[in-house]
Amino acid sequence: MEPISLTTERLLLRPFGPQDTYRVHAACQDPDIQRWTVVPSPYRLTDAELFTAQLSPDGWRDDSAYNFAMVLRETGTLVGAVGLDRRSNPATYEIGYWGAREHRGLGYVTEAVLACARWAFTSLGADRLEWRAETGNRASRAVALRAGFTLEGDQRSGLLNKGVRRDAWTAALLPSDLGLPGAHPYLPEPHGGAGRPGPAADPAR
Repeated sequence: MEPISLTTERLLLRPFGPQDTYRVHAACQDPDIQRWTVVPSPYRLTDAELFTAQLSPDGWRDDSAYNFAMVLRETGTLVGAVGLDRRSNPATYEIGYWGAREHRGLGYVTEAVLACARWAFTSLGADRLEWRAETGNRASRAVALRAGFTLEGDQRSGLLNKGVRRDAWTAALLPSDLGLPGAHPYLPEPHGGAGRPGPAADPAR
């Protein structure tokens, strides 16, 4: 896909490029970003160069990932990153994000997540947007909940971060959660349905 940019009330969401290398490197020195995300630790300048000049552009070219720099429209200041990764399940994407420490608590990440979600549902044909974070990452969970995601449960050993398997929280956002139509019909399980089969109907017994 040809890289595109999105705008919100306060933000320009644009593809990363080599001009962002030093700012990404500086932001990712934050211990919280290194602790809770899968960025390398320690985070070297070469890691930032790889992300801005190769991994992000490659993702757009092969339609595997769409990473956006979150930039203030008024000043051009980098305040975070948000990205969508294509999942193996059709029309399903996973969203990830981080906010620069000095710009947290101002709603920028939530604003960016909502813009990316609307773009995914209207332009990518997404039917489901998934969020996962290591259990205990309450800041990331708070953003997901503010953006309208519904928590769906816990995954044991759901994430691999720096060579260690960790438990994860999971949530999802659907087009209907934002008042948008989906690419395919969705038939949810009726509330109070039949539930699990009884012993007589269990083929394993």
